[in-house]
Amino acid sequence: MFKLPIFNQPLRAVFWPPTLIAKQLTSVLYFNDLVEWNRFPDWLLRHSFSSLPVAAGSVGMGCIGFPAHPAWEVTGACNLRCIHCHAASNKPAEGELTTDEAKRFIDDLAGVEEFRMLVYTGGEPLVRPDLLELLHHSKKAGLTNVIATNGTLITEEVAFRLKDAGVVGAAVSLDSSQSSIHNYIRSNGNAFDLAMRGIRAVKKAGILLQINVTAMEYNRAGLEELIDLADREGSGIMLMYQLVPVGRGSAIEEAALDVTENERLLKSLACKQKDVSTIIEPVAGPQYWPYLMEQRGRSDGAWLKLAKRVFHGCSAGRGFVYIKANGDVWPCPFVEINAGNVRERSFEEIWRQSDVFVNLRNREETLKGKCGECKYRTICGGCRGRALAYHGDYLAEDPSCFLHRNHS
Repeated sequence: MFKLPIFNQPLRAVFWPPTLIAKQLTSVLYFNDLVEWNRFPDWLLRHSFSSLPVAAGSVGMGCIGFPAHPAWEVTGACNLRCIHCHAASNKPAEGELTTDEAKRFIDDLAGVEEFRMLVYTGGEPLVRPDLLELLHHSKKAGLTNVIATNGTLITEEVAFRLKDAGVVGAAVSLDSSQSSIHNYIRSNGNAFDLAMRGIRAVKKAGILLQINVTAMEYNRAGLEELIDLADREGSGIMLMYQLVPVGRGSAIEEAALDVTENERLLKSLACKQKDVSTIIEPVAGPQYWPYLMEQRGRSDGAWLKLAKRVFHGCSAGRGFVYIKANGDVWPCPFVEINAGNVRERSFEEIWRQSDVFVNLRNREETLKGKCGECKYRTICGGCRGRALAYHGDYLAEDPSCFLHRNHS
């Protein structure tokens, strides 16, 4: 099969059907209109082409990047002990997939048509000894590889080896532009400097840089400065997570943003987006999309119909899927519901048939409370992780939604 030298990837893994590319382009153009994006031409020149293999044939913009979007927690082991970690990572998880089991899972995933990329996450994926072997295997299977990492173990040599293994995007976690705050959150006095080294190594290797941030009380005041730092470093995408009190984060539940702070954060992101080239996408804040539509008078008629096609809000189970280190399949790292295990059932069977995924894909009929009544339930849907954390029901209404409060 012909390969493009710039990516060293099979052609089928770099170019996608015109209909899917058109949907990606439409979603970005609509986003550009909603935020009145002054730096949109800059993003097109700097990041649009390199974003295509990372988006990997997806159908629009959602809560965790572009769905369809599988993320695999390859190990529970980590060289850091972050205070907010949803995986509560430290040592390898019990019963992690062996190398052979992992390769069978990758082949199984590659057989599902809508999934053309795979995110390797953790824990810290770089501490798994066979990581490069697995990356090469998924590359050979026709998947594009993305790695989500704390960045502290990435030197220039490591970055180029990742590139050779088919890594087209690296999501590096950075929680503050101030080293003292980042180091406190990461429980390591040198984490900031090492992460910055990793960020620059990734850029030098020609891998698309993504910055992942978790917004909480500890870093809320400095988020705009962090966005500026990400923009200067050449990040094509920034995922702005909100702390959801699961895993180790449940011990600092008081640091999670309440409904007022959620509203303030999303409004500030919309304002900041105008003047940076990095695309900022909120995670656990799906109210962002209808808020943008209402601000621009695009919330009814043909605009609403278009939004239902290109914005997906909460993507849990609707394009996004999270595979635990032991093979359990969850809708999202914040929706701790096991839909099945890849050791026992095929991934496709779990994805297509498990009740939790069926319910999440049909949320126009299944959501409860205010989320179930809302005209934005297709393009927002509320954060299912926060609904589960606070109500014990992943289909309940999102307690952090400010749209209904403002409407009433």
